Amino acid sequence: MKRNLLLLLFLAFCTLSAVAQPGAGKKVTFILQSPTLPDTAKVYITGNLPQLGNWRPDKVAMEFTGNHTWQKQIQLQQLDYLEYKYTLGSWEQEATDAEGAALPNFRLQVVNDTVVKNQVNSWLKGKKKPLTGGVTGHVTYHHNLKGKNLQSRDLTVWLPPQYETDKSRRYPVLYMHDGQNIFDPATSTFGVDWRMDEIADSLIRANAMTPVIIVGIYNTPDRSEEYVPGEKGIAYMDFVVNTVKPFIDQTYRTKPDRRHTATGGSSAGGIMAFMLAWEHPAIFSKAICMSPAFKIETIDYVDDVQAYQGKKKDLTFYIDNGGIELENRLQPGVDEMLAALKAKGYRQGKDLYWHKAPNARHSEADWSKRMPAVLKLFFPAK
Repeated sequence: MKRNLLLLLFLAFCTLSAVAQPGAGKKVTFILQSPTLPDTAKVYITGNLPQLGNWRPDKVAMEFTGNHTWQKQIQLQQLDYLEYKYTLGSWEQEATDAEGAALPNFRLQVVNDTVVKNQVNSWLKGKKKPLTGGVTGHVTYHHNLKGKNLQSRDLTVWLPPQYETDKSRRYPVLYMHDGQNIFDPATSTFGVDWRMDEIADSLIRANAMTPVIIVGIYNTPDRSEEYVPGEKGIAYMDFVVNTVKPFIDQTYRTKPDRRHTATGGSSAGGIMAFMLAWEHPAIFSKAICMSPAFKIETIDYVDDVQAYQGKKKDLTFYIDNGGIELENRLQPGVDEMLAALKAKGYRQGKDLYWHKAPNARHSEADWSKRMPAVLKLFFPAK
């Protein structure tokens, strides 16, 4: 009897240890009910993690379980903040409200094994609902630029107010990643853009910043590989340096030298902006890194900066992050990168500018709010 009691206590201890063991993983089960869909419909879940397809609308299929219900279970190796949506395979067929507007992201903070139930009654039918807002100023689109070992993509180029009237003037250039999200809500992935056109137009007309050309480089379904360290990241940087920039310099009246060339982005686009400047300081002199994924999960660019032993690079960095949900998970990587840069001689307020926005989320709307101060910092009025 005593032996059996000891065995039960031992098994209970092992069970508790397994539950409490760090890194043991958490299961999240998504259950979607959609009474308006036929049972034959193919339903997908997409979101902010690789397990959710990194926002690819047709990558993670759900399983039909009967009675207008679909299910998907994923495994997380650590506590995670999730944002996700449901689609029928494309952004032209995503879940909507009764008026046809795309639903906001579902949000979930995972602390234990979780079962989450959502209901969707309406879906886009192959055509997005028209969005208001449009573009302020003159924008030109260039389609299907091809890079080596990369998918083709579009560029959108915003020209400052004086560009057409002052034919003798040349302009600095800011190259932005996730280009479909920066000017026009109609092309933005989530229907909310950075408002770069309105912000820059207003600041330039108020003589609060020098006029610039802003180039938006569209992402592709390979974004999660192209914007981080690795073979695709190297190929993307080569594409920007050797295809995009020469094309822009040949097509528009730019100031092509490094002093007048900057790059910027957010999240994975934020680390890519940093990498482009760090790896190509002869091309770029400044990088805007909003909510950058410097070191998180399998991504780590802090080690690269720490390992650099050469002369201090003549670069200026603007780095920021918010303080809510996913932004908190990015904070340790930001802190480590700031420490690495300071160890290399960069100084806050001189060639390193870090800003914390404690009430900001990981979203285009919040990055937009911080952009006016950055544009005035990097492109001050003369």
